[in-house]
Amino acid sequence: MRTSAVGDVTILLPDLDPEDLDLTTDVDDELDDVLVEGASWRSAVLDDVRVWGSRIVGTDLGESTWKAGTLFGCEVVRTDLSGALLSGVTIERSAITGCRFTGTRFADVRLKEVLFEGCRFDYATFTRVAAAGAVGFVECILTDAAWSSCRLPGIAFRSCRLDGLEVKSCRLTGADLRGNTLGGLKAALDDLRGVTLSEDQLVDLSRLTVEELGLTIRGQ
Repeated sequence: MRTSAVGDVTILLPDLDPEDLDLTTDVDDELDDVLVEGASWRSAVLDDVRVWGSRIVGTDLGESTWKAGTLFGCEVVRTDLSGALLSGVTIERSAITGCRFTGTRFADVRLKEVLFEGCRFDYATFTRVAAAGAVGFVECILTDAAWSSCRLPGIAFRSCRLDGLEVKSCRLTGADLRGNTLGGLKAALDDLRGVTLSEDQLVDLSRLTVEELGLTIRGQ
């Protein structure tokens, strides 16, 4: 296993050797220790599928549906999940890199020891997503995404675009938002309770305060 640090958060990740994995392009109820490269699983229906210790590269999972499954100890690279539905899925101890989640719907998803790096989440929706361990987003795009009723304490963001991200009824206590663009972030102040910001982000926090309190700012 290897680790990756995002701010003060250390994430435990898999360290897979592709030569130790069996090549496949088939979808089964269980995918253990396999390498999937360039497969077309678009619009696939994955019902309680378990993926364990595997590497998925350049695969098309757009418009797919994955319910009540598990992704554990995996690496997912340059894979398209745009427009997909992930419901009741657990993602644990996995590295997800350069993937596309445009318009993807995450519902009742559980995250633990997960690193998202260089991924697109524009227009994606997170509903009742919960972090049960370390989670990091690095150089990700979350513009115009929507988070609702999520419990993501202690997650960390670095060099992410959060423009237009809408946050409602979420708990982000301990989340590290330093080093990200917050312009256009849509969140009530209570949703940002307990987060960590840098001094240069106080201007954006002031904007949110003015908007929520309906203040009128005028010159003398």
